[in-house]
Amino acid sequence: MFVLLAFLSLLVELGLGYPDRLVRAIGHPVVWIGHLISFLDRHLNRATHSDIQRRISGVVALVVLVGVPATIALILSLLLSPLPFGIILVAIVGSSLLAQRSLASHVKAVADALDQGGLAAGRRAVSMIVGRDPDQLDEAAVCRAAIESLSENFSDGIVAPAFWLGVGGLVGGVAYKAANTADSMIGHRTPRHEAFGWAAARFDDLVNLPASRLTGLLLVAAAVLVPGADPANAWRTVRRDAGKHRSPNAGWPEAAMAGALGLALAGPRVYGGVLVDDHTMGNGRREATAEDIRRALKLFWTADLIMVAGFGLIAAVVALA
Repeated sequence: MFVLLAFLSLLVELGLGYPDRLVRAIGHPVVWIGHLISFLDRHLNRATHSDIQRRISGVVALVVLVGVPATIALILSLLLSPLPFGIILVAIVGSSLLAQRSLASHVKAVADALDQGGLAAGRRAVSMIVGRDPDQLDEAAVCRAAIESLSENFSDGIVAPAFWLGVGGLVGGVAYKAANTADSMIGHRTPRHEAFGWAAARFDDLVNLPASRLTGLLLVAAAVLVPGADPANAWRTVRRDAGKHRSPNAGWPEAAMAGALGLALAGPRVYGGVLVDDHTMGNGRREATAEDIRRALKLFWTADLIMVAGFGLIAAVVALA
């Protein structure tokens, strides 16, 4: 049942996305979770506390911000599932945890902006999806940033929530989304969140382990089907470089994407004025272009459809067993 839920949620999000009218009317689950995280950050993360106290408060915050949305998801599941077409209703809710359409749209916007408005427009577009300083980026760096964001967010924003929907139903998907949102908001190594966000960052690393590996494999498989992509080099790059990334998870999709497209991604980057010296994924070209962004999108969509088909096949096998 949970695998079928993940499959249906993916189909709903592919077809409908999360309509802007709905965002204006009621907001979005990630925004609601973000409000809860901000509330806990304001009230539990006090500058007068020691690092140990902040770590303990961070653990308490993590339990609350995962537990509260998960409990709401459980209640929704119990209320909706017995209704006629109940699993469709739950899948509509579950689709809000996925970002296939919006991720592709935001990344495509970077390529379009570069083609139509040049570097300044490309910088503005890429600033919507990455945290690094856009003014520090030349055109190739803008393109690499968009492709890296596509790779990492394919894992965090699509494969991982689909995986946890398949494992734990709506409760699993919502719990994952809450943990991932917490990491994005308080999991950074800043003076304010170094201690308080420690639990959120480590928990997010843990729950993303299976999906990041699966994402890398999906991109390697997709490279077999996409003209011009190199599946053998994608696999070699994953084996050689993925474990060298500063993130225990981001290296898998970034290395697979870099190897498949013949690029060199990651490497030194500037975030908030601070240089982060990361290992390079891949040994291809650093001079990425808008056309490379579009090639990356083809690889993404192929990998995504392989995943959707995989969930559908597993659901069918389970139903027939």
